[in-house]
Amino acid sequence: MRKNKNAAGQNAFSMITVDDDELMTSALQAYFQRSGYQVDTENNPVNAIERVKEGHYDILLLDFLMTPICGDKVIEEIRKFNKDIFIILLTGHKSMAPPLRTLRELDIQGYYEKSDRFDQLELLVESCVKSIRQMRQIRSYQSELNIMYQTLNDNYMEIITVMRTMVDARDEYTRGHSDRVAALSRKIGEKMGMSQQQLSQIHLAGLFHDIGKIGVPDGILLKPGKLTIDEYEIIKHHPQEGERILSALTLFKEIAPIVRSHHERVDGSGYPDHLKGEAIPLHARIIAVADAFDAMTSNRHYRRSMSIEMALDEIRQKKGTQFDEQAADAFLQIADEEDLQLYI
Repeated sequence: MRKNKNAAGQNAFSMITVDDDELMTSALQAYFQRSGYQVDTENNPVNAIERVKEGHYDILLLDFLMTPICGDKVIEEIRKFNKDIFIILLTGHKSMAPPLRTLRELDIQGYYEKSDRFDQLELLVESCVKSIRQMRQIRSYQSELNIMYQTLNDNYMEIITVMRTMVDARDEYTRGHSDRVAALSRKIGEKMGMSQQQLSQIHLAGLFHDIGKIGVPDGILLKPGKLTIDEYEIIKHHPQEGERILSALTLFKEIAPIVRSHHERVDGSGYPDHLKGEAIPLHARIIAVADAFDAMTSNRHYRRSMSIEMALDEIRQKKGTQFDEQAADAFLQIADEEDLQLYI
């Protein structure tokens, strides 16, 4: 028998040997236990399927010709719930062995013709062990990368949240505006039958739709009176600035175009790109409705808030010109069904 590094004690690999010949399973168990493997035995192939399902085994040594079912049927059942276990098929009858094409289709890692010596089988097992180690290492790396990626995402989120909070904190009249727009946009998206992924995306875009205002001077952002043409042009630049900020971070690249387009109007009179109709991202068309409603029902430096009914009338009148009809209808349906006071 070839010497194994782990012969002095058990290693981290477990196997189950399945054969309807008890002498064979006992011999295999004794052989591989001396090499440090944890080895279980099973003489009923039907029971073997359940044992693999309930236990944790790295390697399966499986006889081909058995009763009441053969090894190929055992493999077929096991692969329905376990794609990772390494399988070595054994046969004592070379003439009865399955053809090469069947061996490939069975998704096995080795084939062994039984003999009085297990050296060749041990080589196959060691080859499986090397592959298992590599697979574990790759999964470990993937796990570490996922943790690192999540940490980076969390840090990105914290940075952007701080920036968004800074925008809200600069103006007491717009404090909480982004949160309300995000919540109402998600509600509209739900009414329109969006998927959970789309809803998460629209909520995130709603939270950060005004992030570009971080670059607007206080003298303009907080001005109590009417803005000059030049000042208004500076304000109108915040969608592009928001897109620029978010595009720099991988986590937010998908929502950057939404943020850029949330002031577009379906008739093409919006900004910054004068997009029309469906050329405007759907998420942006939804946010435009929620954003306008919250703006109209909130106090500003230059005017008092509108009533909910007045704001609803404004959205009805501008449906199809300023606002997307589908998004506006979904919002108006929400207004009929719920108390919009919850969203302001």
